[in-house]
Amino acid sequence: MKQEEVLLVLLNEYADWESAFLAAGLRTGGRYVPRVVGATREPVCSLGGFRTLPDYDFQTLPDEYAALVLIGGTGWQSAAAAGVVGPVQHARDNGRIVGGICNGASFLAAHGFLNDVRHTGNTLEQLKLWGGDRYTNEAGYVERQAVADGGIVTANGTGYLEFSRELLLLLEADAPERIEADYAFQKNGLYSA
Repeated sequence: MKQEEVLLVLLNEYADWESAFLAAGLRTGGRYVPRVVGATREPVCSLGGFRTLPDYDFQTLPDEYAALVLIGGTGWQSAAAAGVVGPVQHARDNGRIVGGICNGASFLAAHGFLNDVRHTGNTLEQLKLWGGDRYTNEAGYVERQAVADGGIVTANGTGYLEFSRELLLLLEADAPERIEADYAFQKNGLYSA
């Protein structure tokens, strides 16, 4: 069975912890393989100092993939981030799942991608600040760690476990019971099979 790719967009100063549980969960189920997308093919550096070599850049994205996931960090207001608008629009136009956590969710708000779905983010105030006139769905904001709606998954910066769980469930990356059990173990340190 050929594994489907899930594309994780990492910009310089990305929040390394926000992708770790998702990447591990994708590999555990065996159906998906995580791949890294950067602005270029040059290494990107995380807030924690990890250097990651992208598999793709914005110009070499594959045509076939299951999801495009924007991992948070401080680079989402940089010039490099502007190159992500087209890939997100392409993903939405082609029925792909899109995820955004922390400033990745704020980026989605800033470009109007959250205007038709329930969503969350670091705060409603931050989404309004980043989005300005392009963010028109204040009523769709939900004060939760992570929200999945209409093929978009959003989370605040502390909701990385919930973000991973929502994406894994939406992708049907494993049996729902296993996804929930793994989430409970990571969240509470308790595991029941």
